[in-house]
Amino acid sequence: MLYHLLYPMGEELIVFNVFRYISFRAIMATLTALMISYLLGRPLVDYLRAFQIGQTVRDDGPQTHLEKSGTPTMGGLLILFAMTFSVLLWSRLDNLYVGMVLLVTLAYGVIGFCDDYLKITRKSPKGLSAKRKLGLQLLVAGVVGFILCMDPTFKTTLSVPFFKTVNPDLGYWYIPFAALVIAGASNAVNLTDGLDGLAIGPVMICGATYLLFAYVSGHLKLAQYLQVTYVPGTGELAVLCGAMLGAGMGFLWYNAYPAEVFMGDVGSLSLGGLLGTLAVVTKHEILLVIAGGIFVIEALSVILQVISFQATGKRIFNMAPIHHHFELKGWPEPKVIVRFWIISVVLALMAISTLKLR
Repeated sequence: MLYHLLYPMGEELIVFNVFRYISFRAIMATLTALMISYLLGRPLVDYLRAFQIGQTVRDDGPQTHLEKSGTPTMGGLLILFAMTFSVLLWSRLDNLYVGMVLLVTLAYGVIGFCDDYLKITRKSPKGLSAKRKLGLQLLVAGVVGFILCMDPTFKTTLSVPFFKTVNPDLGYWYIPFAALVIAGASNAVNLTDGLDGLAIGPVMICGATYLLFAYVSGHLKLAQYLQVTYVPGTGELAVLCGAMLGAGMGFLWYNAYPAEVFMGDVGSLSLGGLLGTLAVVTKHEILLVIAGGIFVIEALSVILQVISFQATGKRIFNMAPIHHHFELKGWPEPKVIVRFWIISVVLALMAISTLKLR
C-alpha cells in the first residue's frame, strides 16, 4: 500500500525512492509485524483466557503436559493478523506471487481455525477428521499448482540441489507435486507444534532461508550468477517472509517456555502452508526437505512409528512425534526445544550452501 502511495512521489522528494528497494520494505515489514504482534499479544492472551478458549491435552502423552491443559490456544490468529497487515502495508499489491502465498496462508488458517474450534467446543483433542482436513488442504494446494501451470512464464521444471544440469520437467504432473509439497509442509509443521516454542523457532529459521531464496530467484543477475531458476516477481516475497519473521518473533514472546498461549492449528497449518507455497513459487521445492529438515524428521517419526506398530506390533520410539520421544527419555522440555532450534539453524545453513555447490 505504502509502495503505491509514496513511491510515485519520489520524483518530487527523493527520500521516497527508498520504497523501491525490497530490502528496505522487508526490514520495515519485519519491524511492523513484530510491533503489532507484541502489542496485541497481551490483550489476545487475556481475551482467550477470559473466554476459556484453552488447549485440550491428550491424556496419552507425557504426563508433564497435563498441567498445560486450559492454556489459551489459537494464538496463530495473532501471527496471521500481524503478518497480513504488514504485508498489505509494505508489499506491492499488484504482485501475483505475494497474493497467492498470502491467500494460501489464510485459507489454511481457516482450515486450522475450524479444527481448533471443534476441539474447543467438543473439549476433545480431536477436531476435523484427518480425511476432511487433508482433502481441503490438497484442494487449495491443487488450485495453486493449476494456476502456476497455466502461467506461461512459470516453469514446471525441478531444480535438483548439487546438480545444475538436472532439471526434469514435470509438465502437468507439477500440479499434484505442488499440492503434495504444500499440504505436506503444512501437516509437518502441525506435527512439530507440540512443545512451547518448538514449531515457531524452525518456522522462522526456514522462513529466513526462503527470504534469501526468494530475493535471489527474483533477481535476474543473482539468479544467473548462482545458476538458479529465475522467477520474475518472486523477490517481492522477501517482504512477506520478513513480515512472517516479525509476527513470529512477537508471538514467541508469549509462546516461549512456559507458554502463555499456543498457536493452535490455525497457526501451524497456515505457517506450514506458507513455507510449502514459498518453496513451490521460488522453485526451491526439494530444498525444503533440507531447510525444513526438522519438520521432515518429525513427520517421518510418526510415519515410521505407525508402519512399525502395524507391521510388527512394536514401536520404534517411546512416543511420536520424535520430540516426545526425547521428553520420555528424560530431556527437559527447554533442552529439546533449543536443541531442535540448533539443528534447524544447521540445516538452514546447509540449504543455503547449496546455492554455491552446483
